[in-house]
Amino acid sequence: MGRLFGTDGARGVANSELSCELAMKIGRAAAMVLTEEMEHKPKVLIGMDTRISSHMLCSAISAGLCSVGADVLVIDVAPTPAVAFLVKEYNYDAGIMISASHNPCEYNGIKIFQGNGYKLPDKLENEIEEIILDETKIPPVMLGGEVGRIHFSDTAVDDYIFHLAMTSDGDFKGMKIALDCANGSASVTAKALFTRLGADCHIINNEPNGVNINDNCGSTHMSQLQKYVVYNQCDIGFAFDGDADRMLIVDENGEIVDGDKIIAICSKYMKENGKLKNNAAVVTVMSNMGFFKFCEKYDIHCEKTKVGDRYVLENMTENDYVIGGEQSGHVIFLDYATTGDGQLSAIQILNVLKRTGKKISELASEMEVYPQVLINVRVSNFGKQRLDKDPEVQNAIKEASDELGDSGRVLVRVSGTEPLVRVMLEGQDYEKIKDLAESIAKVVEERLV
Repeated sequence: MGRLFGTDGARGVANSELSCELAMKIGRAAAMVLTEEMEHKPKVLIGMDTRISSHMLCSAISAGLCSVGADVLVIDVAPTPAVAFLVKEYNYDAGIMISASHNPCEYNGIKIFQGNGYKLPDKLENEIEEIILDETKIPPVMLGGEVGRIHFSDTAVDDYIFHLAMTSDGDFKGMKIALDCANGSASVTAKALFTRLGADCHIINNEPNGVNINDNCGSTHMSQLQKYVVYNQCDIGFAFDGDADRMLIVDENGEIVDGDKIIAICSKYMKENGKLKNNAAVVTVMSNMGFFKFCEKYDIHCEKTKVGDRYVLENMTENDYVIGGEQSGHVIFLDYATTGDGQLSAIQILNVLKRTGKKISELASEMEVYPQVLINVRVSNFGKQRLDKDPEVQNAIKEASDELGDSGRVLVRVSGTEPLVRVMLEGQDYEKIKDLAESIAKVVEERLV
């Protein structure tokens, strides 16, 4: 993990850890790294979520880009996957999304996409970091007519909505769906998209005010949607996060269907319809043991990567696979997108419901979920770096692993986006894994604060 960029871009408290000065430097360095070999004037597309700090940081990063001669197109509030799609669709050299995804409003972040719509590889992120932190290169300063211009688009989001609509197998008339927009980016797209596709849409948390993004709503706070779906007798509910690149489901009974089950449902359907290229699905080590058992049952090859949708995507592109993702709801359909897209995932699930005639609860029940306990322990940044080196922490992990044996597993890892160590245990006996997880978390808290 880099010094500025985690598993999903640069992120921190806006105007503090992620200052305007840093945003401007990232703009200057990113433009230099991404366009060094170009002979034409570089073009960069920028989108943002609904946080109060997003326009401030957009202005700063735009200034940095223009100062080195890049032209900027601002598309205003849009989902992260819209930036990934449009940068390629519009033939731009790079795309930038200003968002802290599922985090509270005081955080913000900067994600950078290459002209092909893929997130930056570690190598390029490291080059950007070295320019900013080590001054390995000095970005040029343009003068006069060489300074970049800033343009604004009011049609880009509509182009993205049209693209998503084309991934459906037809209309969804007769389907009653609930949409939780998390007061984030989906607030500007979800209603237009799913109404266009004929669904009877019931929408909540689509009135962003700059500070209510992810505030007890969306994919990280599902209880409101669960109650809404049951009370209003909806067929299904979809909860997006702040930048709409992830999605979780609520079934008609109010039960949560996570990313593992979404990938399982879609992989099986794709296999049955001859669309599961190379008969494989890609997930991370955080996926439930039940997903791996599901793949064995239906003879689907399963690849496991380290945590982070970028690593899932790398595996997919290297091996020519078409579906992969994370338990958290990042799901990548590589036939249609270069990154996770919550609304695209919702359309693919609705396609399955329409074609099979089954309820979402019935489809989800085909994957058994093994009990899982996840404890997030807040630690210092120095503590995050010592996780693998601290003998007492490592001994606690080993003892728990030995006790579980083949009946479960232990996974302890640092968060790529927050000052946390995540302690995850999985197994057949819930009380046992809960006790073991708490014992490991206690040692982590004592040793890595």
